[in-house]
Amino acid sequence: MSTDTTASVSTHVLDTSAGRPAGGVAVRLAARSGRDADWRALGGRATDEDGRCGDLPALPEGTTHVRLDFAVEAYFAQPAGSRAEARRDGGAHVFFPEVAVTFAVVPGEHYHVPLLLSPFGYSVYRGS
Repeated sequence: MSTDTTASVSTHVLDTSAGRPAGGVAVRLAARSGRDADWRALGGRATDEDGRCGDLPALPEGTTHVRLDFAVEAYFAQPAGSRAEARRDGGAHVFFPEVAVTFAVVPGEHYHVPLLLSPFGYSVYRGS
């Protein structure tokens, strides 16, 4: 949870090709304190059966930028019965094997960043 000196982050992933939450997507969290600073890996989790990634690590004081890395290729490699499978011309199952979302934060704010996912595209936004 955010405090007056830190921000907090949560996310969830929805598989728009299957019309349901995307469980089992690995999510890594990194932060930096300034646009020229090095990224600091903070850890990560996998989404649950509801597509939510709870208990992401707390952001360090002074964080100005956050990056969420979603490992989506492994999700789309699951057996076809567990989600909708989309292939084009016998090609790869997924065009974007990973999704990196970088955004700016300010202390005291909570940032919920949903990922809407399909094999050939994605969309993100600041949720509530």
